[in-house]
Amino acid sequence: MQCPMSGQPAEPSSNNDARWHEAQMDFSKLMSYGDYLGLDQILTAQHPLSPDHNEMLFIVQHQTSELWMKLMLHELRAAREQVKQDQLAPAFKMLARVSRIMEQLVQAWNVLSTMTPPEYTAMRPYLGQSSGFQSYQYREIEFILGNKNAAMLSPHAHRPEHLAVVQEALETPSLYDEAIQLMVRQGLHIDADWLQRDCTQPTSYNASVEAAWLQVYRQPEQYWELYQLGEKFVDLEDAFRQWRFRHLTTVERVIGFKRGTGGTEGVSYLRRMLDVVLFPELWRLRTEL
Repeated sequence: MQCPMSGQPAEPSSNNDARWHEAQMDFSKLMSYGDYLGLDQILTAQHPLSPDHNEMLFIVQHQTSELWMKLMLHELRAAREQVKQDQLAPAFKMLARVSRIMEQLVQAWNVLSTMTPPEYTAMRPYLGQSSGFQSYQYREIEFILGNKNAAMLSPHAHRPEHLAVVQEALETPSLYDEAIQLMVRQGLHIDADWLQRDCTQPTSYNASVEAAWLQVYRQPEQYWELYQLGEKFVDLEDAFRQWRFRHLTTVERVIGFKRGTGGTEGVSYLRRMLDVVLFPELWRLRTEL
């Protein structure tokens, strides 16, 4: 490469170079950033119904949460399939990503908590019967993680295409179910009554499952991948618990103990959800170690 000598001006770029750069900036003929991301559709999807300034915050908060949940489902479905196929290394990356997504969702509550009770009251009448209970993506996440409840199908009955998605998630073994089946394939004992359980029921504690996990945790060198899988589950539930707590405190901060939109119980329901344990044996075994 030749450089101009000191004190001599560089030669101007050729006309060909200029035309090339101009062509590269002509997005009428190339896919642009906005085209790739579908930004026109995303950024025009906010339609406030009230005259209140703060409704935009409420809409964007929930829309971005649904986008993160879409990614969570993409990762959770794939992780479940990898566990089913005894391919744990890819599942570890997917589950770690889901935990980090949950951290994003936890932090999002900090933004919504800037909405004060009078501000929410000003826009609440315009929300009609819409409720977070109707988030079919969130319900599928709960079902994939084992917190199954057939009664939670009813909020989706008015949208058959959404109901079908949630119904399928209810009737499909959870991620944790598949992990325990994997333990059986690796020679660990699980009682027959658990293996024959109805997978549409929520995960509940089983002594043989705890015993199997204890064996894994007491011999991590022998069961290294299962040991890592157990810790990925604990990371995930830890993040999920933090999300539930921030949800509760934000709702209580904004609406107190009023009922939620759509007739939901509000804070009292969210408090009960704090007691839900997704992977009970993985938490109880810590006392035994």
